[in-house]
Amino acid sequence: MGQGSDIEIARAAPVRPIREIGAALGIPEADLIPYGHDKAKVSRRFLGSLSDRPDGRLILVTAVNPTPAGEGKTTTTVGLGDGLSRIGKSAMICIREASLGPNFGMKGGAAGGGYAQVVPMEDMNLHFTGDLHAITAAHNLLAAMIDNHIYWGNELQIDTRRVTWGRVLDMNDRALRQVTTSLGGVSNGFPRETGFDITVASEVMAILCLAADLDDLERRLGDMIVAARRDRSPVTARDLQAHGAMTVLLRDAMQPNLVQTLEHTPAFVHGGPFANIAHGCNSVAATRAALKLCDYVVTEAGFGADLGAEKFFDIKCRKAGLRPAAAVLVATIRALKMNGGVAKADLGAENVAAVKEGCANLGRHLENVRGFGVPVVVAINHFDGDTPAEIAAVTDYVAGQGAEAILCHHWARGGEGAEALATRVAELADAGTADFAPLYPDDMGLMEKIETVARRIYRADGVSADPRIRAQLADWERAGHGSLPVCMAKTQYSFTTDPSIRGAPTGHTIPLREVRLSAGAGFVVAICGQIMTMPGLPRTPAAQSIRLNADGEVEGLF
Repeated sequence: MGQGSDIEIARAAPVRPIREIGAALGIPEADLIPYGHDKAKVSRRFLGSLSDRPDGRLILVTAVNPTPAGEGKTTTTVGLGDGLSRIGKSAMICIREASLGPNFGMKGGAAGGGYAQVVPMEDMNLHFTGDLHAITAAHNLLAAMIDNHIYWGNELQIDTRRVTWGRVLDMNDRALRQVTTSLGGVSNGFPRETGFDITVASEVMAILCLAADLDDLERRLGDMIVAARRDRSPVTARDLQAHGAMTVLLRDAMQPNLVQTLEHTPAFVHGGPFANIAHGCNSVAATRAALKLCDYVVTEAGFGADLGAEKFFDIKCRKAGLRPAAAVLVATIRALKMNGGVAKADLGAENVAAVKEGCANLGRHLENVRGFGVPVVVAINHFDGDTPAEIAAVTDYVAGQGAEAILCHHWARGGEGAEALATRVAELADAGTADFAPLYPDDMGLMEKIETVARRIYRADGVSADPRIRAQLADWERAGHGSLPVCMAKTQYSFTTDPSIRGAPTGHTIPLREVRLSAGAGFVVAICGQIMTMPGLPRTPAAQSIRLNADGEVEGLF
């Protein structure tokens, strides 16, 4: 295949009308709500008709810890889906929606890359079908209703010092992390400190992605704790009678978005919670529907397996009753060299010793994923410049761990470059050897759950936590929240909370800085180290290179 930028490749590809993609899945045209000719939402009526169908096999794609060298997890997800289609399997992809902020910052798009992409690439990375805007509106409606309730007499006796519900914006803007509102006099309300998070960090996003249907969505929204009274008793969105209107705003956003890959494999792109502050998976609604429509569903979880896969297994699968049949662990020679101590500027030179050193990170993730009872294969996402000796070092290491590594060329060759991976993954999934189980039981104490993840996944010696944090967790257990899973929030770049420590460190301690109760989403967030819920733009943001050309086409997205 010819080469070009991701956006050039996507724009040049022939795209089938979305009604044809839907028809191949058995979705009647009347149950597709089109957004142009190449994307559509699937109606609630049709989703509700799928309950009696058997489920296909669920395949998770995860990765080593991300590095500036690149891993290509979404690209591999798309390539595997296309590879399964090429070998005659009924397959579908489920991935997350992109946030505007990172696209204009430094991350680039979230639709895959090269010849393993989901299209329409530009729409997916910009406004798409408006789901994130609906979440922004619903979140900020609740924020406005809190301040309005306080202004008109505060019947609920909300302590304005203990309002925990801020506002959100789907853009990177560090200036909004901490603000003071209601300045300007009596008519503007009572001044108080608050702040903005990025939309994908909102609990509303997490709820949208875990809710089974609209009734479940409204119940969960009502359960959200947004403030406390002076006696520390919680105030919920239901107390403010906000959850009904929020559900109205989210009605259409609850319906999964159907698109296609460059090779016309169907894809649901729906939901997009932050992977280091929330659970980092696409919606339960989309995954469940895909499992009813196809024999193989390929999905991904955010960042490395220590964050994404752990939360996929311990939160999404636990809450939705999903049982994954196989997993793919993505690595690149470049990323392994960085984990072996090579600087980014030196990645072009062959360095087998560094590859072998960096394989410790791969091995740690491999062991962790297997610990959930899911069979796993390693996908080596090929880059130009990878040498035979470096590739052999990885395949030999993985074989020594009792697993298999497969070299993949999907970025350059699409589904054809992932046929070997697809064949092996299908064999693993069909063998039925998966014996999935979460890391910890529901009835384990909250602090013990946090310590279990820290020790078994991060290989830490323990967790350091202030007595007030331990007391807060005990209070939540007494209030009936002890059965919830924990959502670990930490840097994605390391098994530790220090992003500069690569490889597979041991002997470290995980500092537990803060805990937050997401009662609507149904998990307790454990914030470890320094985590930003509102990113900032880099010194040279990608937005400076994004523009329309003379033909009115978008340029600069990547």
